[in-house]
Amino acid sequence: MRLFVALEIPSEIRIRLRDLIAELRPICKDARWAAPEQMHVTLKFIGHAIDRPESENFAALRSALGGIRSAAPVECDFRGLGFFPNVRRPRVFWCGIEASANLSQIAADIDRSLKPIGIPAETRDFKPHLTLARFKTPQSVPRLARFAEENAPREFGSMHAVELHLFESITKPSGAEYRKLASYAFVKPSA
Repeated sequence: MRLFVALEIPSEIRIRLRDLIAELRPICKDARWAAPEQMHVTLKFIGHAIDRPESENFAALRSALGGIRSAAPVECDFRGLGFFPNVRRPRVFWCGIEASANLSQIAADIDRSLKPIGIPAETRDFKPHLTLARFKTPQSVPRLARFAEENAPREFGSMHAVELHLFESITKPSGAEYRKLASYAFVKPSA
């Protein structure tokens, strides 16, 4: 099983990003563009650490995710465009996310809670983003970089999240397909 933990994004943001990708495809034809219906805010990539749903580790994973809590919902504003690791050596083109501080804390809590069941902690800093495209050869990137610079303040919407989700990524010839396995409310109920 190839697993990850993420927040879902609202359909109105997906529509704006779908329109953006349609606008950019002719500018950068050599990119592998993401499917907006598959986009999510990844909190933790687990990978193949768990091989089957009936395993003890899968039950421990579900229990650990069920214990993640925050005093408030996560607030996210989707704006700006950029490249990882940078525009000179681009591998990923992204939409930026400005999030409330508790999003990073939730990601760190997930990391800590999964470590005892053998899922390694992240080695890179948590940087919330939506992957729009990946590059094998960055031939058209200069045009895309100009577009990103000119559209730096562009906004795609905002969201209010109160639950996280466990997904399975299923590789198919047509690309990855994501299946939601479980959802977990992380906001503590008010007294």
